[in-house]
Amino acid sequence: MTAAGIVAEYNPFHTGHAHHVKRTRELLGPDCAVVCVMSGHWVQRGECALTDKWTRAAAALRGGVDLVLELPTVWACASAESFARGAVELLHATGVVDTLSFGSECADLSALRRAASCLDEARYTQLLRDGVSAGLPFPVARQKAVERLVGPEIASCLSRANDNLGIEYLRALPNDMDAVTIPRIGVGHDGGTAGGFASASHLRGLLRDGNTGEAAPYLTQSWTGPFADLSRIERAILARVRAMDRADWAALPDSGGAEGLPDRMKNAAASARSLAQLLEEAKTKRYTLARLRRLVTWAFLGLRAADRPAHPPYLRVLGCSLRGRSLLAQMRASASLPVLTKPAHARVLPREARRLFELESRCTDLYGLCFPQIQPCGLEWTTGPVVLRDAR
Repeated sequence: MTAAGIVAEYNPFHTGHAHHVKRTRELLGPDCAVVCVMSGHWVQRGECALTDKWTRAAAALRGGVDLVLELPTVWACASAESFARGAVELLHATGVVDTLSFGSECADLSALRRAASCLDEARYTQLLRDGVSAGLPFPVARQKAVERLVGPEIASCLSRANDNLGIEYLRALPNDMDAVTIPRIGVGHDGGTAGGFASASHLRGLLRDGNTGEAAPYLTQSWTGPFADLSRIERAILARVRAMDRADWAALPDSGGAEGLPDRMKNAAASARSLAQLLEEAKTKRYTLARLRRLVTWAFLGLRAADRPAHPPYLRVLGCSLRGRSLLAQMRASASLPVLTKPAHARVLPREARRLFELESRCTDLYGLCFPQIQPCGLEWTTGPVVLRDAR
């Protein structure tokens, strides 16, 4: 059995995600299994996920996914390039995923491939460096460099969130994996609602404001339970960053050491009386808010750039359907990495791989502070995968 791979956060799982899974099967055949690599408790925006990864995995399984694997925090809370590389490597390591399916605004795979190949050209690297040196924000310098090489139409892909991430997937894609892209429908990234679909950011806002009824039509199952929010750990974050010196900031990934960002973050942390103020004081045209939020999140979690291995060292199962269990049986022979189907398996990992699992456990322990009622430590070592036993 082969499968299609999807990379997602499912924060929360909504009708747009269900549409993506459905269209993937329509393109690749009804018997196609779907494997998702999903972010854990900390996501690419530099925020905590709305609810825990096992709850989100269960929603994905009920929405048509067959197997959910975890993208560890060191890749999940990272730049688009690192996020995509870690996720694609995990899908490839299963040995069963032969096609990557991703959503995009342009839905033009050839244009996205052209942009992806452009980003690996030596001339692009020099043009990008020139743009950043001239003071342009990284995303602007990146798009302008590509525009110089292949024209504005291809370069415009870099201005759209899903197209941009798709380009990074294609850059990371190995030669023995194919790709399909599903047109994003309804609303754009960070949009509101349209045509029966809503953006995940809009839904998070509704749910955090208590408007579950308004969010319900765009979710695949009723929302229950509390949600996590960074506001509940704001003082803890400020306490952590106030204790950091320049070297601590420079040790973070994408720290901008050559650009003076560590000093800027240190000074902002010393004067800020809120997380919003810290980000506002550190922000310039060069640094996106998402990048600054990720730096603050890594700082709070006590992670450093050196904590991210060159490649993912294991496949952590968060949930599976009956078909997913068949995939796991196949992966015993096909997977190129250890497959963790229960937390106890982490105890026999090689030292560096076990260290990453232990760091993930710390990330989960700190995530537990983001809820109205603080969750206990140790959940990473006691919570097994979600198994969907009934027919969908």
